[in-house]
Amino acid sequence: MKKLLFATLALLLTTAGCALKPTNKYDVVAERAQLPQEEAVHKQNSLEWWYFTGHLRDKATGEMFGVEYVFFHFNLTGQKDWQMVNFALTDPQQQQFRYDYKVTRLPQLLAPTLPLSLSVQKQAQRWTLTGQEGRYHLQARMAAHPGQAINLTTTPAKPVLLHSGTGYEHYGPTATAGYYSYPRLQATGTVEVNGQPRQVEGELWYDRQWNCNSVTTKDLGWDWFSIQLDEHREEIMAYQLYNKATGQSIGGGSHYGSQAQNIHLGQEDFQLEPLAYWTSPHSKLRYPNKWRLRLPSQGYDLTITPVMPDQELTLKLFAGIKMHYWEGMCRVEGTHHGKPVKGNSYVEITNRAEVRKAREAAETVAAQQDAPSSQPKQK
Repeated sequence: MKKLLFATLALLLTTAGCALKPTNKYDVVAERAQLPQEEAVHKQNSLEWWYFTGHLRDKATGEMFGVEYVFFHFNLTGQKDWQMVNFALTDPQQQQFRYDYKVTRLPQLLAPTLPLSLSVQKQAQRWTLTGQEGRYHLQARMAAHPGQAINLTTTPAKPVLLHSGTGYEHYGPTATAGYYSYPRLQATGTVEVNGQPRQVEGELWYDRQWNCNSVTTKDLGWDWFSIQLDEHREEIMAYQLYNKATGQSIGGGSHYGSQAQNIHLGQEDFQLEPLAYWTSPHSKLRYPNKWRLRLPSQGYDLTITPVMPDQELTLKLFAGIKMHYWEGMCRVEGTHHGKPVKGNSYVEITNRAEVRKAREAAETVAAQQDAPSSQPKQK
């Protein structure tokens, strides 16, 4: 499961809001993910998300922009639903990275209805996600950074990818999470950057996951990579999960062929090597900032490079608690069976050194705040 950061967020909200431990009793596990019903909200799910990242090209100028847009739904105790929305834009031309987010407790449980219709309000802005099975409408305008917005529609360019062949990914003893993707969505619409509307087209990667809160009891860090290759129109998803307490790691992923061949990747099927590092001037954290990814069985030797180093996000959740992670727009170059290839990527890094600190901070907050008065503070 890709977004460990927000499993940690769920832990923070739980410890800050009450003394109860998160529950997975309402999570849904089956032999195989079933569409379209998995697109809908899983009622009282511990933690689930609808996640879009991708590269968009200005039709007039050819300039490229990166977008991240995600809705999270989580129910920590089986009683109250929460939502979080995160929205980020990368402008490599201006070396500008902007993001906004909102965490809110919902007045009632979300219903599992289709087509999907999710929304959240921040100040005067209403962020929405509607649709299902690759055909979506994404609309958002930042409140924290006026003049940054998206209005996009998507259609699937390839069939759905069920990770592990069943749509359920097994992370060793840590979790069994529902996980499928539309790894290549054709996107058209408008991106507004610094108040200037741009007519754009491009491709997004969409991840759908659920049953993800069971990782919150671990000292975990997470690296995740999505790759869309231009040549042969193939896609790769790879992840590495680290446990600081035990020193153990789990890796895996999927290789999606040009004809939609679904090949599961085990930890032994790829090698991921950091080639360079970047230290954030904001958080002072040190992140890998260039990687070599090799898949010997598929003949790939790839280098993944960010379009700009500073694509770090800081979430201010409670008084005295900040969470940092890096998720950004990247380019890919390398070889496939010795022939040159190139493509696009998005990478997420949750800093492994911060996991334990975040949990300790949450425990401190829990000791200082009582449940009725605890509310997350917004950016």
